[in-house]
Amino acid sequence: MERIIMDIKAKSTPWSVIALACSTLLIGCGSDGDDGKDGVDGPIGVNIDSTSTIMAEFTQASITDGVVSVDFKLENANGVAVLGLNKDYDIRFGIAQLAPVTETIEGEVYDRGLQWQAYINTLKEPGTLPDDATGLNPSPQYQANVEAASNCDDCLVDNLDGSYSYTFQQNIANVTEPLTITYGADNTHRVTLELELEQATANAHHDWQPSTGATDDIQTRNVVTIDSCFTCHQPESLALHGGRRIALENCASCHTSTSGDPESGNSVDFTYMIHAIHKGQDRQISTPDGLVPAPYKIVGYGGSLHDYGKVTFPQKPAANCASCHVEGAGAPANADLFKADLSNTACVACHSEKPSQNHTDTNCMVCHNATDTYPGTGNAEKRHGDVLQAYVDAEAMGVSFSNIGLDANGKLMFDVQVTDASGAPIASEFVDQSTRVVVAWDTDKDYPAYADAPYSGRRIRLSEGSYDAATMTYTLLGSNFDLPADADGKTFELWSTIEVCFNNGGYGVAQVVMTACSDNTRSVAVKEPPYQFVWAGSGLDANAQTAMRRSIIDSAKCQGCHNQENHHYNNGYNCQTCHTADKTTRSDSDYPGGQKSTSFAFKAHEAPGHYLKYAGVQSGTILKTDCSTCHTDNGIALGRASERVWRYGDTTTGADIWVSSDAGTCLSCHQKYLSDAGASHIETNGGILDGTSVDDVRTRAAEACSTCHTPTQLRSIHGG
Repeated sequence: MERIIMDIKAKSTPWSVIALACSTLLIGCGSDGDDGKDGVDGPIGVNIDSTSTIMAEFTQASITDGVVSVDFKLENANGVAVLGLNKDYDIRFGIAQLAPVTETIEGEVYDRGLQWQAYINTLKEPGTLPDDATGLNPSPQYQANVEAASNCDDCLVDNLDGSYSYTFQQNIANVTEPLTITYGADNTHRVTLELELEQATANAHHDWQPSTGATDDIQTRNVVTIDSCFTCHQPESLALHGGRRIALENCASCHTSTSGDPESGNSVDFTYMIHAIHKGQDRQISTPDGLVPAPYKIVGYGGSLHDYGKVTFPQKPAANCASCHVEGAGAPANADLFKADLSNTACVACHSEKPSQNHTDTNCMVCHNATDTYPGTGNAEKRHGDVLQAYVDAEAMGVSFSNIGLDANGKLMFDVQVTDASGAPIASEFVDQSTRVVVAWDTDKDYPAYADAPYSGRRIRLSEGSYDAATMTYTLLGSNFDLPADADGKTFELWSTIEVCFNNGGYGVAQVVMTACSDNTRSVAVKEPPYQFVWAGSGLDANAQTAMRRSIIDSAKCQGCHNQENHHYNNGYNCQTCHTADKTTRSDSDYPGGQKSTSFAFKAHEAPGHYLKYAGVQSGTILKTDCSTCHTDNGIALGRASERVWRYGDTTTGADIWVSSDAGTCLSCHQKYLSDAGASHIETNGGILDGTSVDDVRTRAAEACSTCHTPTQLRSIHGG
């Protein structure tokens, strides 16, 4: 109102003078003084139908005589209030308590710790079964549930400022159907919210102790964070139940120990379900005839089968609890719960019921505990730790190179030592003599041309060299390849794939330690970055700066998903030193033309679990079409390696074809599915798909791909 008056004054028209005079007369003629008073400011916010982002947060929760009441607010990503929510939107609420659980086995009571128990449950009868019902055991099952605000006319209250109140329809004071749930005011309780709009989804939870109202220093069961999941999963792939459930806390309080899938008969308890899913194709069950596959299966709505026996869990070895149960700074309060030796649930989820012929039941904790363990067993932390101990010890070891030069015949020669955590050399009896060192040059480009020095000739076994027992040093000679004529100034590298031997862990093994190699030991790679140097004359130039290779993949991301092992040569992810762009093709009768590329890019993109847009298990919970899953921020920029030429097999004849740099990058994913229109587009823009040689491609190629296909554009079309 004030701004309007100022505008009127600024205009200074005769009409404004008359208007002001009249208003003065009116005020002086018995007016009550309210005319012209500023109105109440309306709420500042964005309408719920207009917001593209939404976040929910509980601000208060209470329970009185079993009636649960909560307050919450909605905001967009910029912190602006979201207005206009009503019961007809798809908003649902859940309520659960964290209660102590015991289990009685053969008359003895066992403490199973604190577990979430939902107050809202339904009894579900088996519905439609899939055509293949193998391994399914239909039976009625309880399922935890949530309640929809739309089922109550006055439960949801809009405070008209972006804040809302909700009163639960379920009274929790005396729940007897279909399960008896005893309310405990001193137990931690959790309310959950899930709001699904057409354009956005919000989840929220709130934990508190009803007897005191406390939210701090209360009992918790927060074991993992969603960020641990995002190490391997793309965020959007974990939007489940039609995309409406995106928060782990909501999942955990609904997937309770009493919840099951009626069509399969399998438990959907969160702990059991997650471990069973990730055991994937390796899950087995013991029978009188031996171990047989026992894939974890769930039947969804409409009889759709989710067969997790197709899952290839990338963590190798899969015994690394810390891959999900991350401890340390920023860890959830109960990240170490897997060490508590309370529940068998996770054990039988992975190892299945009666996991071997030597076990009579599934009361795992009787023997597998830290305080009263059966000899030769140990608890989960010990047993899983035994599997990993060799990798932990080997990672502290090192490989060092020295005396790099030429022998009398001009062949590369160098010394190598394997050292322990203290830097002392390790004797040969502990080192796998069949393991190798790989030599390469032009590391800043695309490694040696395959025609000049195939990788098989650049690998040198320790057993092929000489060994000085006094100094515990190997001298290796590169007798199967020649140095390039223009070696001076080139960046070389020596990449170790050397492995050290350890005893096998298992029943009766007190400690996993480095052990003299034999048929009864296993060998583990000593992880060491490639040693790089610049060649000068007859040896290295100690003062020269090595040339840097363009940044393509982030090996830490690979390590996060794959842990200690990937395929072979498990010292990091230097695969391209052997799997060069021009490496020979490999026969595969299932591939169009019968020959497929063996370049690192092709093998990585096509690998099961990586290539899920068209191939792989086609799981909805892992979307690996986002380039950023593996690549660095600039790792998908085109046009940076114009000299690179790829070798592929023709998809009709299998004959070698040579492909230009950017086109070959795209073919590493898309060759099998490349249409005539796609091929024409590539060739029209200077790409070569039918080269007869490396020189032919380099002569004709004039790629302009990077003009349109920027990293931003590539990410947008690949799900990123």
